[in-house]
Amino acid sequence: MITYNSTRGSSNTLSFQDIILSGVADDGGLYLPNKTSLENLSFLTQENLSYEDFVKTIFIALDKDAAPYVDELKLYPGFSTSPEPVLKEISDNKFVMELFHGPTKSFKDYALQPLGAIADKRLSELSERGLVVVATSGDTGSAAIEAVKHSKNIDIVVLHPSNKISEYQRKQMTSISQPNVLNIAIEGSYDDCQRIVKEMLSKNPFNRRLISLNSINWLRVMGQVSYYVWLTNQFSSPVNVAIPSGNFGNAYSAWFGRSHGLAINNILCSTNVNDVLNRFISSGTLEPQTTQPSIAPSMDIQIPSSLERLVFDLEGNTLSLYDSLAKTQKFNLSTDSIRKLQQVFSSKTFLDEEIKSEIVSIYEKSNIIFDPHSVTSIGMSLEQTDKLPTIAVCTASPEKFSESINSVISSYEVVNNSESESFLTLENTVSVVEEAIAVSFQ
Repeated sequence: MITYNSTRGSSNTLSFQDIILSGVADDGGLYLPNKTSLENLSFLTQENLSYEDFVKTIFIALDKDAAPYVDELKLYPGFSTSPEPVLKEISDNKFVMELFHGPTKSFKDYALQPLGAIADKRLSELSERGLVVVATSGDTGSAAIEAVKHSKNIDIVVLHPSNKISEYQRKQMTSISQPNVLNIAIEGSYDDCQRIVKEMLSKNPFNRRLISLNSINWLRVMGQVSYYVWLTNQFSSPVNVAIPSGNFGNAYSAWFGRSHGLAINNILCSTNVNDVLNRFISSGTLEPQTTQPSIAPSMDIQIPSSLERLVFDLEGNTLSLYDSLAKTQKFNLSTDSIRKLQQVFSSKTFLDEEIKSEIVSIYEKSNIIFDPHSVTSIGMSLEQTDKLPTIAVCTASPEKFSESINSVISSYEVVNNSESESFLTLENTVSVVEEAIAVSFQ
């Protein structure tokens, strides 16, 4: 039987049924399965399977206890067309995998649509009403709201950093008028939002079941591993993948798949000016700095929460990770772990002006416009010199960042959303946020 345990060593063990609605572990860590294997999926093709049925197969292969929760469930109710990713060749042996054709035009739909549906089903079984709390750097919030806004069993609170996401991203969330949806703009950074969410999940001050739909939740990884299984099945050789990286959930999913049988060779992590991952991969030292605003705001992160799972895989525990960060503001991997890390991962930083140049350059070469995040992964992929296919993961529609794109490609039309908004703006204090939530969902 597959069970789930904390990266920080807690003896508390969860089942799949438990993990559906879980947040952080009781010791503050993240959950990982005690065993699993994707090797039996390496030969699986999508022939005679819809993408949705393909994903169900992946979930069940990762944990057979997932079967009752996915067999009869519609996993992608918000997609108007097939959720199958779009694969395009943009240069010789260089491809893009577009993951932005879902309801909120971001790759987050691929994991959050299934998670929202499965969580709703589990709560119905328990006859409970859950409270989802989510921090977002731009795309997670709208995808989470879209996944649960019609739920009969879930209320949702989304925290975003005030004035630090695109107007389109904000309005995707704040223009949703539903009694079970509360949006809060936090006066601070995404890391402040995530800190508040983690603290609330740890102590649960609301006397009801709290749920995380961030990459904290293991089902997010299951949903994202699924498209890497699909991707590797499109090629007869191993592949490299290039991923715009912020909170590291997408890159960790590729790593997890690679570690369990998928034919992924190298994982390329592009970053923006907030280059904490580039510095970590290059040196083995995690040293967060002050978050800076950029034109690729979903990567404006200094403490990537999903990185804890990678540190656990490399080191065998993460007990010293946050202790070291708290005491010295940095954490150092062991020499052996740095070697393992750099055998698989590489990274490159793209400053704002470089991102703008990439948008124009890629458009001129391929006649396709990509968003500011995706062009960083494409830029890294085009620099690859080995003979393996390299696939850049495109995580958001350019429509979501039309103002930034219009500033360098004037023919690209700015998309405006005139719908009215509803959200609170609060200081980045846990008690203030808790009080506002309690008043809204009393």
